[in-house]
Amino acid sequence: MSAAVAQAGGQPYEYARKELVEPDWRRLPGWRDVTEAQWRDAQWQRAHCVKNIKQLHAVVGDLLTDEFYDELAADQQELATMSMLLPPQMLNTIAPTAETTPEAFTKMFHADPVRRYMLPVRGDRDAVWPSHPYSSRDSLHEAEMWVVEGLTHRYPTKVLAELVSTCPQYCGHCTRMDLVGNSTPAVDKHKLLLKPVDRQDQMIEYLKKTPGVRDVVVSGGDVANVPWRQLELFLMRLLDIPTVRDIRLATKALAGLPQHWLQPTVVEGLERVARTAERRGVNLAIHTHVNHVQSVTPLVAEAARTALAVGVRDVRNQGVLMRGVNDTPGDLLDLCFALQGEASILPYYFYMCDMIPNAEHWRVAVWEAQKLQHAIMGYLPGYATPRIICDVPYVGKRWVHQLAEYDRERGISYWTKDYRTGIELDSPDVLDRRYPYYDPIYTLPESGKRYWDEHGRD
Repeated sequence: MSAAVAQAGGQPYEYARKELVEPDWRRLPGWRDVTEAQWRDAQWQRAHCVKNIKQLHAVVGDLLTDEFYDELAADQQELATMSMLLPPQMLNTIAPTAETTPEAFTKMFHADPVRRYMLPVRGDRDAVWPSHPYSSRDSLHEAEMWVVEGLTHRYPTKVLAELVSTCPQYCGHCTRMDLVGNSTPAVDKHKLLLKPVDRQDQMIEYLKKTPGVRDVVVSGGDVANVPWRQLELFLMRLLDIPTVRDIRLATKALAGLPQHWLQPTVVEGLERVARTAERRGVNLAIHTHVNHVQSVTPLVAEAARTALAVGVRDVRNQGVLMRGVNDTPGDLLDLCFALQGEASILPYYFYMCDMIPNAEHWRVAVWEAQKLQHAIMGYLPGYATPRIICDVPYVGKRWVHQLAEYDRERGISYWTKDYRTGIELDSPDVLDRRYPYYDPIYTLPESGKRYWDEHGRD
């Protein structure tokens, strides 16, 4: 550092390379005897997922106090939109350096950023406005735009194919909380009704007769929960459609269960798909979902690099911007440097948390997201500098600076678009319309809070 920079107080963010570390799972009482071979085994990971408080206690035991378990139980019974499901890999990244005394461990576990979105407790939620008045179960209206069951045709040239309604892990902030996972006391989930083979047949037939679609995001849920032979067959059928030029596989499991993507059967199958895509000039990518640097471990890097080695063109990260998880420039930059520099995963997007029920405590205001986008510029290579995105209902993804108008007092931003969704083809005014998006009420000035207290959802 130069003398001038030092005199000015240094850089706002100081980069220092940090090697990835796999936290020692043996520090937790329930896993003291787990071998490395077991830990690397995908089936062992799936079989030992934590699905309820009893199973969490079997792993962590009395390292967590009764008060924490009570708060977790209250949230599960009253507010949680997602049921509990954590693979050992994911749970192991929570409070990795905590002292193993109940008071110290509970304090660090409770404050942990990964815990905040994977194991929310009642005290996390906004006590006044747990949900925004305009929140909704399907906040992006994806099901409204299904052309066949599970196939959302939202953008002119792109579709989202939901092959399955389950994941290897359930994130508390899941935007598809109306469909994905088991029902909770707060949310009775919708269900996919068709048999997987029939749903996939209908998707393929629609794409064959719709040549304007060139980009298919294959998701769910999570493609890691689709049996590999079934997934490979579907991908090969996509590759047989000459108008499909981009295929993206959406899987948080690359971070939450990297062992899945390291299984020989999956690696060999992925290579067959990747080489076929290469021969046909189709871009095949994996999109994963990592929200905090603690989740980037050597196993995650190994899984990403294995996918690249067998011919996947890109592995990209689409995180979610959340209060208390990654809402500072340092949090975002630490994560991006770990992804890009240590794990060969390209930082791509950070979405603002969607307006689902009981999510207000995670959401940040548009102006806060704009400040964060400004703060992370200039540190990463341009191609690895993520865009912070507001996914506006009925509009789609927009960079946070692309709003048309902003009422900061009431926290209402207005957005426009330049295309029609599949349900608006006969609507003459959609390209001239302004679409609203709402900041969390707790971020507003007192006058704005009073407005929502008085009006709610008029």
